[in-house]
Amino acid sequence: MRHARRRVVRRVTRLAAVGGLLLGGAMVAQAAMASETPPASARPLAARDDTGAALVARLGTARTAGSWIGADGRPVVAVTDATAAREVRRAGAEAKVVPHSMDELKSATATLRSAPRVPGTAWAVDYRTNRVVVRADRTVSAGDWSRLSRVATKIGGFVHMERMKGTFTTRLNGAQPILSTGGRCSAGFNVTNGQSEFILTAGHCGPSGSTWFADNQGNRQLGTTVNSAFPGSDFSLVQYDGGKAGAGADVVAVGGGKGVRITGAADPAVGQRVFRSGSTSGLHDGQVTALNATVNYPEGTVTGLIETNVCAEPGDSGGPLFSEGVALGVTSGGNGDCTTGGTTFFQPVTKALTALGVRLIVSAQNAGGAPSPAPSAAGAQGAMAPSAASPGSSAPVTGASEGSTLLARLTDTRNVGPGLLVIAGSLIALVATRYIRAEQDRKAYQRYYSATWS
Repeated sequence: MRHARRRVVRRVTRLAAVGGLLLGGAMVAQAAMASETPPASARPLAARDDTGAALVARLGTARTAGSWIGADGRPVVAVTDATAAREVRRAGAEAKVVPHSMDELKSATATLRSAPRVPGTAWAVDYRTNRVVVRADRTVSAGDWSRLSRVATKIGGFVHMERMKGTFTTRLNGAQPILSTGGRCSAGFNVTNGQSEFILTAGHCGPSGSTWFADNQGNRQLGTTVNSAFPGSDFSLVQYDGGKAGAGADVVAVGGGKGVRITGAADPAVGQRVFRSGSTSGLHDGQVTALNATVNYPEGTVTGLIETNVCAEPGDSGGPLFSEGVALGVTSGGNGDCTTGGTTFFQPVTKALTALGVRLIVSAQNAGGAPSPAPSAAGAQGAMAPSAASPGSSAPVTGASEGSTLLARLTDTRNVGPGLLVIAGSLIALVATRYIRAEQDRKAYQRYYSATWS
């Protein structure tokens, strides 16, 4: 009976050791694969050819009126004359001849900015229709709408007026939730100044000095807002209490314990497919519809925003906007919801990083010591159609409260060291098991022959 128990113990020990070897090998292999050069779709956009933006820069704003990504993935450039159109076609892009240059369109938005401010209104240049589109939500009175319409009429027929459902509001109340006495927002991206690490989120989430928590009870303090800009712009920095973001700082959550690894930052292009994640509504996608948009929130005016048709809801403020693993913006506000749809505006990440003097925390293979912002993202989809774009390379969310499995944590890319330790421990267990068995056999042999000799 005793011998049977010993055999069972030895077999269980050997099986545990073999399992440890397999698990340790998986941990090391996973980390090794993650350290390889990522596919082109996960690389920063700085490495891509930005044909549309380059042509606009070369031809100038007096002869062009913006660029965007066509349905087939090719860049389209709006031009004002036939000579410019020929240059665009020679460069491999599509040309669209339009009556109004970017100089004219920008002059129109400047006139709108100088008019008396009307909360609940927004405007942006629509490159594809060669118009300035002015929108007003349901809070705008008939008198204010009439006065703004007269301003638009004086500018010219290329200023288009639209009434919108809902209201233009900030989305206070990403993608992990962060809470303070002022309400709930979403974390955007993790950034660093070289000494400390921070959360980049929306400025309207709270002024400098606001304290943030990771739970409703206020037991898990995250950090304190140390820099904030709103209105005018819409970004802020929340410094982590411990000074560090911790494991998984290069990943943004998209729900279900899953995340997307961030590899760099860039400016988007009109027509680009983008993805937004927030603590209220989760992951949603849409297209960039305009750049340099202006929104007159009840709290004040914010300019230079990215306009999209991605939906958002209260609590999504500050959450990340990204595409192909590249950070593009943080959620500012908009109208509608994720049932009926709506318009959502984002603070560009590159402008926020420059103003704050910080850089993104990106995946190790993309760090390289170089600054994270890329100059432009007009070539984000390369030659593929916008509908083919993806959020980016997936990664587990470290420490997520839901959907985070033991296997996901053990196979995290940072676990090369622990994986080797598991392998070493398993080998020691195997050797020890073999040694103990040999000793037991030797003693049994001695007892047997001692009894025989006696």
